[in-house]
Amino acid sequence: MPTKTRQQLLVILALTAIGLFAGDRLVLNPLMNTWTARAKRIAKLKEQVEDGRRLLTRDQILRSRWNEWSRRTLTNDLSAAEQQIFNTIDRWSQETGVTITAITPLANQSRRDQESYATYDCRIDATGDMGKLSRFLYSAEREPMALKMQSVELGARDKEGQVLSLGLQISGLILNSSAK
Repeated sequence: MPTKTRQQLLVILALTAIGLFAGDRLVLNPLMNTWTARAKRIAKLKEQVEDGRRLLTRDQILRSRWNEWSRRTLTNDLSAAEQQIFNTIDRWSQETGVTITAITPLANQSRRDQESYATYDCRIDATGDMGKLSRFLYSAEREPMALKMQSVELGARDKEGQVLSLGLQISGLILNSSAK
């Protein structure tokens, strides 16, 4: 093969190799990355659509649950909400025989955590024996009203441990009208 033809062939092969390398780096890799990202996004969107379909099939159940839960919250009027909690605590004490020594609204009694809800926090101090206090705590825990026990403190009031004191901090949920 003549030298000139061999040089031309080598130049053509070198340019082809450079072109293929550049095509791989500048065209093929970006396209592959784009397709991979697109496939992941499509998979994520399909999953979100499927989640939406599942929610739509459970729409009535979820709405009825939300309505039930929102009925259990405290009223928007702070004094009426306070009265609801006091009446509930009084009912617990009458059912269990516990003596309520104090009900103290906390300093941040109506804490606005977000626009859609607030909480009413108070501390209950009570005395009684172990059985009465455990029934009192059980009543508080089983209460259908939207109340949460924040803290529980037990202490002995006598040397034998027959009379106990209970310190219970609870929070009541207040939903704004738009959230209900």
